[in-house]
Order: sequence, then C-alpha cells, then structure tokens
Amino acid sequence: MIRKMEHVAIIVKDMDQSIQFYSEMFGFTVRLRGNNPNREMAFLYLEAQPNMEIELIQDIDPVGEYDESGIVNHLAFTVDDLDASIRYYREKGIVFTSEEPKPTLEGGRMILFKGPNEELLQFVERI
Repeated sequence: MIRKMEHVAIIVKDMDQSIQFYSEMFGFTVRLRGNNPNREMAFLYLEAQPNMEIELIQDIDPVGEYDESGIVNHLAFTVDDLDASIRYYREKGIVFTSEEPKPTLEGGRMILFKGPNEELLQFVERI
C-alpha cells in the first residue's frame, strides 16, 4: 500500500549548478549528498514539505543518452499567486515557455519553464 509520494528524480548534467538553482531559486535545502561507483546523488527538500524530495542524479560514467522529455515529464510547484510568482522569477532570470499562464483541468492556472538541465518545471495556482 502506498503511504506517500517520496521523491521525483531528475537526471542532471552538473550537480553543483543544479543544487545552486533549486536552492537559490526556490529555497530547497540539501538533506543528503553522496555517490556510489556509478552516480552522484543529492536529495533536496522544502522546509514546508520535508516529506517530499527532489533527487538529483548525475552519472559519473554516463551509460547512454537521456531523452530530453525524460521518463518524468515535469516537476510541479504550487504557488499562491501565479502572476506575482511569474514577475518575481522573471526578475531572477527564469524564461517561461509561454507569455501567459494556461488553464488547468481543475480550473486553476499554470505556466511551464525549464531548469538548468532542460528539465521541464511548472508553477500551478489552484483555485
């Protein structure tokens, strides 16, 4: 039986750059960073939601190419005010994939953008 959502893994090209992006841009904290013979990994969390993490994975010796769309299509973040978030993050250098937010199935709004590894990210404002 599933108890909770654990983490979302993102394949990254540069671990330090990715940790800096998620930490400085969104306020994530590194809980654990280490490596095995094949990969370097880091687990990051938000203080407000410590039970859900992002796992960043950088292959030490890449075994092949990753499809840019990835197995995980995107990582979504809930925001209280989408318009204010767009303004704030535009000032920090985020380039969104569209000029205007799009509606969600539940009647909210969302907008997409890419992280430093071309990972697809999303802000969602729920109603």
